Formats: sequence, structure tokens, C-alpha cells
Amino acid sequence: MARTVFITMVGALMVSVASVTFAQKPVSIGDTVSDTFTITAIDYNGRVVTLENKNGLSADVYCGQSVQRFDQLKVGDKVTFRYQESLVSAISQPGATKPEDSSAVTGTTGNLPGGTISQKMTARVTIEAIDPDAPSVTIKTAKGNRMSFKVEDKKNLDGYKPGDQVDITYTRALAISVEPAK
Repeated sequence: MARTVFITMVGALMVSVASVTFAQKPVSIGDTVSDTFTITAIDYNGRVVTLENKNGLSADVYCGQSVQRFDQLKVGDKVTFRYQESLVSAISQPGATKPEDSSAVTGTTGNLPGGTISQKMTARVTIEAIDPDAPSVTIKTAKGNRMSFKVEDKKNLDGYKPGDQVDITYTRALAISVEPAK
């Protein structure tokens, strides 16, 4: 049960926080984007929390039944999100056998909700640039988004060049912590 404690909340928050936070700063090599939100409203019956950051940007987040200790949240609590866009672990030609996408969820102990979710995913992208010294790769997604990633093993870059369409396997993680209102 602990592994699914935050799956609904965290999944929704990855989308919500990424859209709010990343509108301010694009993710690049190994960046950790952190933002702290204040709970400004809670619908306990509907299990919806309204979060607002210091710039006044807000998001309503549904917290499913799997979110334990939801009733311990209070207006004024601070919720910090640390989102890490991390390593490319594999680059392969389209159609090659790709690893299974996976995710892991861990909850925290204590009175307030919190936890971490990490995901390993594969996506078809176009290589925009390669820096073998870092090593890193800049890619463009099918939707036109550009991102840079540190590459786990420099050898993964061998044989690839800008303009190649490839499948990349990468990881990302989101940690959530709640501090009670003072």
C-alpha cells in the first residue's frame, strides 16, 4: 500500500507543477527545479487542494483515495516540490527493443503526506546537438519541445549525430514534502 500512497496525487502534481514551474524556467542538463506552494484552499469532500506559489500561480490538485493522511492537510501548509529531469540511460534506433517504462512511488512517515515518485520512460525524439565532453544530448520532441539531458554513459552517443531520430530512455523524479503552517 505504501508504494501507491501518492500515485494519484503525484501523477497529477507532476503535470500541474511541471506546467506551472516549467513555464518559468526550461529544464536543462541535470537541473532540479524546486518550487514551494502554499495550500490556499482544501475541499475535503472533493479531495481537492488549491496550491499557490509565491508568484501567485495556482493549481487545483485532486488527491485520490490512495493519498493517506489527506485529512491532516491544513490551509497555510507549505508544499515543496523538487522535480529532477535527470539522465538518459540509453539511445537507440527506432524499432530497436526498448526497456519497459516503469515508475516507483515511496511515501513518507509522519502526520502529513509526502513522498517521491520516479519514472523511467522511452520517447522518440530528434537529436539537436551532442556534447561528448559533458556528455549530454539536446533533443526535440514530436511536439517541438527542446530539452537537454546528461547522458549516463558517453558510449551511448557513439554513432549518433544531430538530425538523427532516436528513442531515448530517461529518468525523472518528483519529491514532495509538506511543512505545517506556522
